Amino acid sequence: MKKKSLAIAMLSLLPLAAAQAQTSVQIYGIADASVGIEDTDAPGEDSRTVISSGTQSTSRIGFRGTEDLGNGLKALFNIEAGVALDSGAQDAAGTFQRRAVVGLQGSFGTVTIGREYGPIAAVAQSADPLGHGFYGSTLTSFGNGRLTRRLSNSVNYKSNDLSGLTFLAAYSAGERQTDDPSGNLVGAAVEYKNGPLYLGAGYQQTERLATGDDKEYALGAGYNFGAFDLRAAYLEADPTGANNEYKFITLGGVFTSGPNKFYLSGHQQKLATGAKGNGFSVAYSYTLSKRTNLYSSYGRVRNNGRAAFGLASAGGTFAPPATALGADPSVFNVGVRHSF
Repeated sequence: MKKKSLAIAMLSLLPLAAAQAQTSVQIYGIADASVGIEDTDAPGEDSRTVISSGTQSTSRIGFRGTEDLGNGLKALFNIEAGVALDSGAQDAAGTFQRRAVVGLQGSFGTVTIGREYGPIAAVAQSADPLGHGFYGSTLTSFGNGRLTRRLSNSVNYKSNDLSGLTFLAAYSAGERQTDDPSGNLVGAAVEYKNGPLYLGAGYQQTERLATGDDKEYALGAGYNFGAFDLRAAYLEADPTGANNEYKFITLGGVFTSGPNKFYLSGHQQKLATGAKGNGFSVAYSYTLSKRTNLYSSYGRVRNNGRAAFGLASAGGTFAPPATALGADPSVFNVGVRHSF
């Protein structure tokens, strides 16, 4: 009788053991909202008070998980959606447009398939003085006619750390039913991290038009002096055609003192047409806990008579109308960010 009871008890534990062997899934996210004042400086437009989502970090919800397949091999997945806290709407680009991948990880590195961050995105983020947040960050250099941050229909590779070196490569299928132009994108990047030093470089090329390829470049550097972290980046997009070249240069850093963080950066945007905008950003963050902080920031761009450049934060881009050449946009906000 005792043997029978023991057998029944062991059988009852099998479903639990099987569940533990299955994929470990984590739900995570960020809720970030701010109150701000935006001023395009365009003729006939007044400043306005706005409630914005994702000023420091894009508000999001995601699901990720891994499964141990043995012998150092893991399966992984990650799907992540942007959420607009000011309206409750999903991201306009699609439900899980931020990241949607499945892949394998092992001694060879990590391979993912789906919608993934491009190689250049890693360099732009690591070299951003504003930490890819607040208005005036390197996110300003991404968008139409500029650099490509996320790749749909892509196969991606990231090596394991090799004495501080990490290699990234990507292929994004244009999925066109024509040979030329294919719409395909290829890209690669290398990053070096050794103690306080960071160096990065990336390149991406897209066959968008039959007349030539769009080319993108990224260079980044950083050094941590303890309380002060210095960062600099050079980003360039050279789309097919005349006078389309776009350049973004930024330099700045963050000073940390206890729960206080002070951000300062300057940047310049240029087009081959002669359009130029010089901007600066200042921000302050106060840490309340491991998951919650308050922040405030101010960003401004001074455009020349041929330019109407704006600024981008983690949650979106703010710019004067394209016809308001010479307008100098500015943004001030105060917000709260919570991660879970």
